[in-house]
Amino acid sequence: MAKTKPGKKDLDTYTIKGTNKLVRPGDCVLMRPADSDKPPYVARVEKLEADHRNNVKVRVRWYYRPEESIGGRRQFHGVKELFLSDHYDMQSAHTIEGKCIVHSFKNYTKLDNVGTEDYFCRFEYKAATGGFTPDRVAVYCKCEMPYNPDDLMVQCEGCKDWFHPSCMGMTIEEAKKLDQFLCSDCSSDDDAKGSLNSFPISPSTEAKMEAKRRKQR
Repeated sequence: MAKTKPGKKDLDTYTIKGTNKLVRPGDCVLMRPADSDKPPYVARVEKLEADHRNNVKVRVRWYYRPEESIGGRRQFHGVKELFLSDHYDMQSAHTIEGKCIVHSFKNYTKLDNVGTEDYFCRFEYKAATGGFTPDRVAVYCKCEMPYNPDDLMVQCEGCKDWFHPSCMGMTIEEAKKLDQFLCSDCSSDDDAKGSLNSFPISPSTEAKMEAKRRKQR
């Protein structure tokens, strides 16, 4: 970490203007964009410092939304997904609007309810090149897409893979009514349905967690 310049001092905390919320290094914050029509920027606080006039600056590491990345938003990106970038900046602490939580992908899928302040991150992003770490993730379904925690998926009792209802020729409503399911590869009868519990569109189910563990093999 860079040393504080003469005439400046490191701060342990900063109180967000107009609130009683304290921000500390390591916290994730929402920062006011120049364009009021845009959503707030999300950043991780690396350092807080004040000058001799008590003007507070914050060193941040920016999170990028998928649409802000070079490749843009893709089908498997979640609504609350962010990329932790290698882009650092110094900003006035007055631009901090509030606090938020950027969960790991695994922890996000455990949430019973996703609040407005909840986000998740599964990739680090190189702003200059558009590169990602990790550069590969497991894929599912016939469409061979990474898992999007916002989308309902059903698990085949036979092969244990996960499928999007639309890729199986079903509507989400039909999938929700299923008690059992076999994919076409595991069933000789196109209408046959094996034994599966269908799961709601929620990132909190145990079944989804099972998928996460399988992904990391």
